[in-house]
Amino acid sequence: MPTTRDAAPASAMTSSDANSVDSVPLDERKILILPSLLACDFARLAEQVAMVEKAGADMLHVDVMDGHFVPNLTFGPPLVKCLHEVATTPLDVHLMMEEPLRYGKAFIDAGAHYMTIHAESAEVKDDIGGAIAKMRDLGAPKVGLAFNPDMDLNRILPHISDLDMVLVMSIYPGFGGQAFMEEVLPNVRAIRDAGFTGRLEMDGGLDENTIPLCAEAGADALVSGSALFRQPDMAEGIDYFRNLGLAARKKGGFA
Repeated sequence: MPTTRDAAPASAMTSSDANSVDSVPLDERKILILPSLLACDFARLAEQVAMVEKAGADMLHVDVMDGHFVPNLTFGPPLVKCLHEVATTPLDVHLMMEEPLRYGKAFIDAGAHYMTIHAESAEVKDDIGGAIAKMRDLGAPKVGLAFNPDMDLNRILPHISDLDMVLVMSIYPGFGGQAFMEEVLPNVRAIRDAGFTGRLEMDGGLDENTIPLCAEAGADALVSGSALFRQPDMAEGIDYFRNLGLAARKKGGFA
């Protein structure tokens, strides 16, 4: 089912991102750990970015909320541009927006590398395939599709061959304090079983207890916010989370 997708420009690639190409077998692929910048100290944003990158972060996860698709407001293109100017790892921009296509070019021009749109958003839900194609036409180096826990997986599977990444939400986005929803794990396994060899990301409630569940199901890009930022040593925390994922991936039959 997977097809050859547009490659990112060489200038946009880093050593960590190069490990995400489909030609790398799943059992040899690096487990990516992505700190969610929503959990960082915004008063020291550049310092925090440098800290997580030095500690071994593979990408930086940037949650964009528009106040409509989810009831919070966060980052806009100017802040993504500032992040791009100080970051040395790719920006994984998660667009929790009703109109990701309307604003997508601004985020791409600001330096986003992965552009992930939600299947449920107003601009996407009626033509998921068309929205994916439009995001590529806008110039996104990599395109991802996110979906919420209650989405019918049958609406996602027909499009996975057109994607660089699929993001399986393990909470409902935009609301804090939610517990990790184990009931989404069969969706992760089903996406791998359908032949998807791109990056399979999970976001929401990921910590030392839930990361093994995600990796065992087939996820290889793991987003963690407060659980990672509260680690006394960020480098040790990233290594710990990554090693948990690697061990669980073997248990799940992916190594």
